[in-house]
Amino acid sequence: MSGPARIFGIAGWKNSGKTGLAVRLVEEFTRRGYRISTIKHAHHDFDIDKVGADSFRHRQAGAHEVAIVSGTRFAIMHELRGEPEPSFDEILSRIAPCDLVLIEGYKREPVPKIEARRREASKRDPLAPTDPWICAIAADHTVSETDLPVFSLDDTSAIADFIAERTGLTSRA
Repeated sequence: MSGPARIFGIAGWKNSGKTGLAVRLVEEFTRRGYRISTIKHAHHDFDIDKVGADSFRHRQAGAHEVAIVSGTRFAIMHELRGEPEPSFDEILSRIAPCDLVLIEGYKREPVPKIEARRREASKRDPLAPTDPWICAIAADHTVSETDLPVFSLDDTSAIADFIAERTGLTSRA
């Protein structure tokens, strides 16, 4: 990315509503006319390729990177092959210029973030008390043990307004 990126994160435990909130925020910000990119951190092995596809076969043969390009999108898969996971900053540097980068996961990175909380989450220990970068909470239940702003997990518009204000995203209206 060129210039300082506007970055805002969504942190929380598994099943806390992070992905749903991220998707709704992308929809809301793009509806408002912003160009949004996202970075999702996975704590497990994943694959975006299909067994038997040409690109899969290229990777299986040992290719370091495989780019798949069409008239509608492209993807570059980079095989680590024992190398360490790239840093957050390295991944951020690969994102094309945009108005805002929403981060899902990376709960310990020093970026402003909102904590997602749901009753059905795998853990319910609050992250905010030990993370000074959490500047708000979005929950599906009443939260009283904080001085931070608290939003309903489903109040996407209010959360988007908060993020826009917090990151200095100028109004498109």
